[in-house]
Formats: sequence, C-alpha cells, structure tokens
Amino acid sequence: MRKFNVAVVGATGAVGLRMLEVLDDRKFPIGELKLLASERSSGSSLTFKSEKIPVEVLSKNSFKGIDIALFSAGASVSREYIPSAVKSGTVVIDNSSAYRNDPEVPLVIPEINPDDVSLHRGIISNPNCTTAIMLTVLYSIYKFSRIKKIIVSSYQSVSGAGQKGINELEEQTGCLIGGKKLSVSKFPHQIANNVIPHIDVFTDNGYTKEEMKMLLETRKILHDEKIAVSATCVRVPVKSVHSMAVTLITEKSISVEKVRELITNAQGVQLFDDPSRNIYPMPVICEGEYDCFAGRIRKDIALRNAISLWICGDQLLKGAALNAVQIAELLIKIKK
Repeated sequence: MRKFNVAVVGATGAVGLRMLEVLDDRKFPIGELKLLASERSSGSSLTFKSEKIPVEVLSKNSFKGIDIALFSAGASVSREYIPSAVKSGTVVIDNSSAYRNDPEVPLVIPEINPDDVSLHRGIISNPNCTTAIMLTVLYSIYKFSRIKKIIVSSYQSVSGAGQKGINELEEQTGCLIGGKKLSVSKFPHQIANNVIPHIDVFTDNGYTKEEMKMLLETRKILHDEKIAVSATCVRVPVKSVHSMAVTLITEKSISVEKVRELITNAQGVQLFDDPSRNIYPMPVICEGEYDCFAGRIRKDIALRNAISLWICGDQLLKGAALNAVQIAELLIKIKK
C-alpha cells in the first residue's frame, strides 16, 4: 500500500491532538509525519504510534515532500502559510474559515459531497463544526424531500474556541467551587454556570459570523442557493459536544416514522430517540463518538411540512478532526 507524508499544522492544539488520534485509529497510511506549531511549542514532542515525534516551528519551508497537510491553527495562519504549502505540491485540508467561501475551494462533508474533493486546486476546506454536525444528520432527509428552510439554535461547547476555551471553563469552574475570583479572557463573559448568545463577531444584519456560516456553508455543500437557514448560536459550559435544536421545512410532507427510518440508515448518524424511556442525545453520551446523534423527532405543530429534532455531535471529531481525516481518505483514493 502506498504511504503518504502528512503534516499536521496546529498539532498541539485541541483539534490537532484529535487529528493525530483519528489518523492512528483509522490506520491512515502515513510514511513521514511532521508535526508543526507555533514557537510556543518549540522543543516539545508528541507520541504517535508509540513513537515520540518532535514538534517543529511552522515556516513557509515546512512542506517540502509533504503530500497532505491538515491545518488547524486559525484563519490567519492558514492565509499566511497555505499558499506556500500548495506551491510545494502539498494538498491542504484546512479546518479554518479562511477559504470556505472561495468558489474555487471545495467545502466537503464526505457523507454528502465526496465528489467535490476531485475539484480541488490544492486546498479543500473543512466546514464549520456546527454546519458539519447538522448537515450530516439532515442530509438523508434532504435527499428524500428537499429542505426549504432550517431554523436552528445551537448550544456550542467551549472546545469550539480551542484549548484556551476548554481551559477557561475548567479554571472558572474551579474558581467558583473554591470561592475564588475568576478571570475572563477567551469569551466575552464568564462561561462557567452561564450561556452566552454570542459566537464570533456580529454582522450588520444582527447575526454573528458563526450564524451566517451556517447559511453560507449549507448552501455551498448542498449546491443549493435557495435553501434558507436562520441560526442562533450560543456558547454553553460543555467541554466538546455541540447540540442543536433544529426545525426544518420540507417541500413535501414527511412522517416522523420516515425521518427515523432515514436517519437509521444514514452514514455517520445514530438514532437515539425513545423519549418514553428518557432516551435522547446528550453531550455525556456523544463525547468521543465519531457518529452524530439525533432524537426528539416530532412533527412541528406551528409550521406546515415541518419536523423538529435534537442533534448532538462531538465538535472535535465530526466537527473538525474526523471530517478532515475522512477528506484525506478520499484524497488518497483519488491518488491511487
């Protein structure tokens, strides 16, 4: 089997660490593995397949001989270093927002639009974590009856803000328990014992960039410029699982039983739906799981041809690291 030289950019971050775990777990055919991060990580090392690998400082010369680079170090880093990687002949899978809206860059969820991978010109974008989790669940419904509108409220974990977000929740929780004064830095307000209806910056229409990503990325992934999405994105004091309350309006009426059947047969999704026994998706169930989970499925009583449901998925996995590695797996199939 051919092996591929892989670089992980942002290797010491929350998503980067999960990328390494997923590469190992899914037995990705790696030849050379290069771990790249900022100068703060200089001199450190990470263990991969029982081997200690040094973390190198990212530079524009880091990509010679690298076949695939997984980037998860933020949009500014992506914009600065990805062009150099592409010039080196590396195909980049970027987890940031830097290229998601570029019409020449595919935006891919492998369960939905795998063929778009072959359209790349050196860069493939990973969707926003909330979009990835939501669409993975909804796509089987969309195929059965086109979805016209999606109304979604997200309850997003602190891992969406990286390792600093996780650390801030843990530190603030410790301060509250210990009766100490807590500090706020990563989020606009205290996150421990709180929810914050504000993720990313506000735009002129009153929605945040995070909320607009759900609209724009949904349209691009589904190749459907007419679908409408209205999102309210909320940060909650949960470590790594995003949850969503979703109402979708379909072109034709669809029964709850049919929705359950579609989700049961969908790739990358588990039906977890028996309210009579208090069975529905929750972060404590979904953390560390590759699949997304759906439950609380019901006919919406306020809207025609509408279904409401509850969705959960691990932000660090399907929302980031897993989706990126799945894209890499599609790439190597093309390269064979």
